[in-house]
Amino acid sequence: MLEPGNSSTISVCVSVESIIMFLGLVTLILCCLCSRFSLLLLDLEEYYFEQHTVHHVTTISDKKRKIRGSLKICSKSIIFEPEEHVEPILKIPLRDCKKIEFNWVHVYLIKECNVVAPYRVERGDRTFLFYLEILSKTEDIVQTLLQLHRASCLDKLGDQTAMIAANLQSRLARTSFDKNCFQNVAEIPHMECEAEMVTPLVTNPGHVCITDQSLYFQPLNGYPEQVVRIELHRVKRIYKRRHGLRPLGLEVFCTENDFCSDIYLKFYQTSDRNDLYYYIATFLENHMAEHTAESYMLQWQRGHLSNYQYLMHLNNLADRSGNDLSQYPVFPWIIADYSSTELDMMNPTTFRDLSKPVGALNKERLERLLSRYRDMPEPRFMYGSHYSSPGYVLFYLVRVAPEHMLCLQNGRYDNADRMFNSIGETWKNCLEGATDFKELIPDFFGNDPSFLLNRQNLDLGKRQDGSSVQDVDLPPWAADASDFLQKSQKALESQYVSEHLHEWIDLVFGFKQRGSEAVAAQNVFHPLTYEGGIDCDSIEDPDQKIAMLTQILEFGQTPTQLFTTPHPQRITPRFQSISRTPSVNTPLNDEDSFEDLTEESRRLAWNNIALSSCLMLPEDKAVVCSSWDNNVYFYSIPFGRRQDTLMGHDDAISKMCWRDNQLYTASWDSTVKVWQCDSADIANNKRCQFQLLAEFEHEAGVNTISLNPAGTLLVSGTKDGTASIWDTSSLAQLHQVHCHSGKIHDVAFSPDSRHILSVGEDSCLKVIDVQTGMMISSVQADEEQRCFCWDGNTVLSGGQSGHLQVLDLMSNKVITRIPGHSGAVTAMWMNEQCSTVITGGEDKQVIFWKLDC
Repeated sequence: MLEPGNSSTISVCVSVESIIMFLGLVTLILCCLCSRFSLLLLDLEEYYFEQHTVHHVTTISDKKRKIRGSLKICSKSIIFEPEEHVEPILKIPLRDCKKIEFNWVHVYLIKECNVVAPYRVERGDRTFLFYLEILSKTEDIVQTLLQLHRASCLDKLGDQTAMIAANLQSRLARTSFDKNCFQNVAEIPHMECEAEMVTPLVTNPGHVCITDQSLYFQPLNGYPEQVVRIELHRVKRIYKRRHGLRPLGLEVFCTENDFCSDIYLKFYQTSDRNDLYYYIATFLENHMAEHTAESYMLQWQRGHLSNYQYLMHLNNLADRSGNDLSQYPVFPWIIADYSSTELDMMNPTTFRDLSKPVGALNKERLERLLSRYRDMPEPRFMYGSHYSSPGYVLFYLVRVAPEHMLCLQNGRYDNADRMFNSIGETWKNCLEGATDFKELIPDFFGNDPSFLLNRQNLDLGKRQDGSSVQDVDLPPWAADASDFLQKSQKALESQYVSEHLHEWIDLVFGFKQRGSEAVAAQNVFHPLTYEGGIDCDSIEDPDQKIAMLTQILEFGQTPTQLFTTPHPQRITPRFQSISRTPSVNTPLNDEDSFEDLTEESRRLAWNNIALSSCLMLPEDKAVVCSSWDNNVYFYSIPFGRRQDTLMGHDDAISKMCWRDNQLYTASWDSTVKVWQCDSADIANNKRCQFQLLAEFEHEAGVNTISLNPAGTLLVSGTKDGTASIWDTSSLAQLHQVHCHSGKIHDVAFSPDSRHILSVGEDSCLKVIDVQTGMMISSVQADEEQRCFCWDGNTVLSGGQSGHLQVLDLMSNKVITRIPGHSGAVTAMWMNEQCSTVITGGEDKQVIFWKLDC
């Protein structure tokens, strides 16, 4: 109905439904000049479309009162935000409307007196009258509300969702990105599409535009700002994400180690996501190296990444994001002692057993769970809840994210006795509770203790003993919240955890995550939590599909599996009395000299080079070391210091060869490069001028290379099992042979350069004819061989078990086996007289052998 004058009116009528709300008052936390509206006031999966300036008219004792404010039209409700901050925000669910006259009988009152508290519901037959100040849009607004009201009244949730989605897509189709928002008029747009910006519990639709300089997102509703801009040259990392179990997400980071990204986008089409990803990746290919789980693992294993940094990288690669509470980064419980007055980090009993999931830490509880598991029909699972879910994340973060908890739980907090009240009690419940198997979040190892303190004086309720929920109770060994975090950080980086963290990684990100290994490790969760556990797109009934998706998102999701073989242990220094000072952790600079270091410090300094290959240059005056950190280091032996660093690859350098002042470097960035440099300059303490002579490109990361005795041929072995033969003078590829079903570990020419031998992950030894490129022999070993020496017929190789074996290729027979290392043999060298062999292994041992040739 319309009122005379320059404004129009809308009134809404709502039927009585059982919506339970709680009334609570807390201390003022928002500045009175700021908007109190937040997308967290919406229901989950609800969209905010548009807003209009209105006057809300109330009648008290036959007196009318006008309250000016903003009316937000959303897909499932309308929200009135008064300009006066003492007035509550009104949220009116459209699902309760009888008709659009617009009267209703109860309404949510939010942030009364401008405080964050549980929502209050006001009941009784009342009419809420709004005068719109924009007359020309009244009819459109009414039509919009009628459409949304019809959607809310549909019986089937699938039909409601489809109708709201159609409304959203119609709005997006009628608009486009406003190119007047470009920062530079010279920018050239590359592509534009629709997407949603994702923040915890909230998605906001709008338009994405990428140019040759920037990535833009323009929200459809202009909230909270008209446009978000990311300069491409600032981007450090990008990740493809699965969102809602579909490959639709893209997350962009402009800082290297920050926990939070600069923007998280969810696209409606996977092709749009991929196009944008590859455009940014192409732009950044000269500025940013794309790291893999394996490359991070090698950096961590050799001490270049802390335990915290490594876990954050694994979480990022496994689709965990701070913007997605259903896939929030997961960290392990580390400490098991929450009763002592002092925390003894030299005592193993201080720490949790990292080889077991939380559900298997208590033997008695595990027996009960296994008994139920054995009697369960397929598909069976041991644990009925997960170790990470939105509810668990907000359990820990309620004091700093109260509005997120209210959003997740329909405007109320959890029962006071079930809140995060005590760290010791929470750990005890994780050990003994029938359904509590949760792990921790990164905030327990950060620097901000706010999540442990009720600094906002929130009214979180009273426990059964009458005490109110305030700060989290800390263990006796923590002086305060900051001290607790510092000791937690120290525990995470401790010797014990460094030696056992790989066991927990196997459970959460690795080979014990699923399958028979998960069963053996008592690590089996509900099938819906695993990636690929169910194909939601195959469910035809829309109601069942939405219910299933909702269940999966709220229940928790297992991270993407990153490793399918056992994760190696970290290489840790064994001198516990030596602290790792910054001078030891940092790479040596040009002024550092090994002569100035003590013996223990010297060993530590060398330990911090994560070495992948070493060469002694002619005249034995210089050593060249390639590293998993992508660099090559040159050391002068007479001067005992590093002379030069070659930074020529975008990924780990796996192997090197030297010939006539030419250095060949193989890398996981899929290239082999040839550099010209003078060994005499290095030996004489002079700077070396590196000149790139050639680059051999491959389709996969190069794991090993070898030159023939004359230096005229090069063979390379890649991570996908392909061996390539190259002419070093013409730079031409002579042959490419796919000879292994997995990574090639080692390759070498025969002394006469007629044949090449290779060993790989598939436990095979392959012989290739150099002239024809034909594979002429294949021997299946009884275990994976990692390295070898050979004379063209007889092979001495080192295996995964640590044993050496002598093999006759003519008869394909193993002549002898020799016990050697307690771990895999990873390197082998033989002198020209075939009288001495040196082997190195994963057991960190170097063994000298005398041979009778």
